[in-house]
Amino acid sequence: MLRHLPNALTVLRILLIGPVVWFLLHADYPRTLIGFAIAAVTDAVDGLLAKRFGWTSELGKVLDPLADKLLLVAMFITLSALGFAPVWLTVLVVARDVVIAGGALLFHLNFGDLDGRPTPVSKLNTLCQILFVLAVTAKAAGLGVSGTVVIVLGALVMVTTVVSGLDYVLRYASRASALYRERVGR
Repeated sequence: MLRHLPNALTVLRILLIGPVVWFLLHADYPRTLIGFAIAAVTDAVDGLLAKRFGWTSELGKVLDPLADKLLLVAMFITLSALGFAPVWLTVLVVARDVVIAGGALLFHLNFGDLDGRPTPVSKLNTLCQILFVLAVTAKAAGLGVSGTVVIVLGALVMVTTVVSGLDYVLRYASRASALYRERVGR
């Protein structure tokens, strides 16, 4: 029964997206911050449990990154729509996810299964995005987060988004090229 706890936490993270966005849209920044923080903690805990106790599953391998993307994309879009985050940064974050998902789909269709484990730079990017959302929301809630902190975290999101996006593209392309050469016997 406990082996399903990581997936249950991932489902909880998905279920929190609606209320967190609702709170944000209604300028209830303290509840937004609490809800998003709980969602962020579930991300860390489900990963820790899955690795520590071997409670991984095929469903979890798909659901966990999907939950992260849905939560972060929803938050970035909402923060941008409300004027709390620059639109260009949201476009960059969403574009990276679209490119990665599109590349993974094309790879799968042409070559089969893809080892879609997140790379270290991708994990850093997710952490930077989470910290950015937390800082922006805490600033909106009047919790003393400075504009400088938000700008620095936004810059980190920009850099890690570009680097991790390029990293995935190069990994997919390299692996696809090797598999293609195997198929044609070169």
